[in-house]
Amino acid sequence: MSTAIVVGADRSVSRKPSSRFLGGALRSMIACTALLLGSLAAAQTTLRVAYVTALDSHFGDGVSGFAAEVERASRGRIKVEHLAAYKGAGELEIIDKVRKGELEMGNVTTAALAATVPDVRVFDLPFLFHSYGHARRTLDGPIGRRILERFQAVDLVGLAWTENGFRHITNNKRPIVFPDDLAAVRLRTMENPVHVAAFKALKVEPMPMAFPKLLEALKANQVDGQENPLPVILSSKIYEQQRYFSLTQHLYSAAALVVSKTLWDKLSPADREILIAAAQQGAHRQRNRVNTEELRALEQLRNVGVAVNLYVDGAAFRRMMRPRYAELFPGVDRDVVLAILNNS
Repeated sequence: MSTAIVVGADRSVSRKPSSRFLGGALRSMIACTALLLGSLAAAQTTLRVAYVTALDSHFGDGVSGFAAEVERASRGRIKVEHLAAYKGAGELEIIDKVRKGELEMGNVTTAALAATVPDVRVFDLPFLFHSYGHARRTLDGPIGRRILERFQAVDLVGLAWTENGFRHITNNKRPIVFPDDLAAVRLRTMENPVHVAAFKALKVEPMPMAFPKLLEALKANQVDGQENPLPVILSSKIYEQQRYFSLTQHLYSAAALVVSKTLWDKLSPADREILIAAAQQGAHRQRNRVNTEELRALEQLRNVGVAVNLYVDGAAFRRMMRPRYAELFPGVDRDVVLAILNNS
């Protein structure tokens, strides 16, 4: 309202608007406020991001990094909600719900994504990557970018490669030093045909199951052991059920921050850029958490009484597995495998 209302000691210079004028102004203000609030509510978006590990895990840390940047860049217009320790059928269910648009986002491993995006299976080949630098260069380079682009064909959008880490074996039978040490071990594996085939070749008795069922299976002695990255072994307290830890580094477990294509298609180009940039920050934070936890994890395992075995004959495992890639994993692109090995 452009006319100022002046209240002072000299009443002769004050102007008192009519009640009719005040009523009209008040109604206009109420209408404008309601319209503004309605517009703000309509503009706000909440992204629920599901993952199977605990809130204080490296997955949770990655999502927190993503969330902080999204909310900062969007000035609070886009909110992010954690769905940590997701139950149900685990990562396969998360992926299915994101594809259907029933969940906005997931932070999930390539082992689970392989059932939907077959191209990611190459990253789960045993003894393919020899270091974190080798794996991260591959994922962040042309090979990784090309595979992320293929997610959209199955109603997912891959924003960035996050990380689960190198997987290692824990069990209650013996330390694992040579391939023969795995014979007849009942080992929980991920529900991934590449993983299952690899362990069968090592004479393991693989027991594929969703992650949420793992602790109960260990407590009930349904399996002898399992394999996971060190941050997962710590955050999920798997060590409470296991006697031996061996630094096998047999598989690099990549992960990806994915969003529903249904949602993606509704976002403005500017909001898409916000999500992509934030995903890169979340991925960097998640990888840093993996680095930090691996440095302290071995000492923590020793402190709680787990027998830690640092010597594993990796060369013997590589000699046994690499020549059998084509035989054991016929659907994997041989040219991509060679490109990865040459990128080391």
